Amino acid sequence: MDTPSGAQAISETIDAELPSVKHTAIGYIALLWGLGGVIALFTLAIFRLLSISIDAFSFSLTWTHWAVFFTSVLFMAYAEGYRTFQKTWSPRVVKRAFELQNDWTLVRLLLAPFYCMSFFHATRKRRVTAWITTLLIVLLVLLMNRLAQPWRGLIDAGVVVGLSWGVASLILHTLSIIRNKTEHFERNT
Repeated sequence: MDTPSGAQAISETIDAELPSVKHTAIGYIALLWGLGGVIALFTLAIFRLLSISIDAFSFSLTWTHWAVFFTSVLFMAYAEGYRTFQKTWSPRVVKRAFELQNDWTLVRLLLAPFYCMSFFHATRKRRVTAWITTLLIVLLVLLMNRLAQPWRGLIDAGVVVGLSWGVASLILHTLSIIRNKTEHFERNT
């Protein structure tokens, strides 16, 4: 009967404790697809709305138009950008993306952006919130499409600011986690 040598036993123990390279690579793909998909979704919306917003400034604007513009930008920066994205939504999306790295399944991998946004495999409250929020956003988009320029563009400028804040907060939260993991690794090596 062959007994493993000390080095072989250590090697087998390490192999049993460490995930396979394939598993790790797929975990990174899930992480990147989840975050990249969410960022791409927002970025596409930003560029689509940006052209509509810029077009609004080709009109002769009155003080009422300017008031709507500044109100929209300030409100969306605070309510959508700071309060929603920076404080609650972005940290949760980034956390779920990093969870994917170690706990992915085929469904989570394929639908990673939607997993990150809590559309499935989340608590009931998070799932309901994600779906209702999305339906309300779709309803608001349909209503906004009925507004004539320059009103639509002036209000969309606020949405562009809010979504841009959201993309920035996703990136900054991601970099913060990477920095913290790197610092933790460097302290423990």
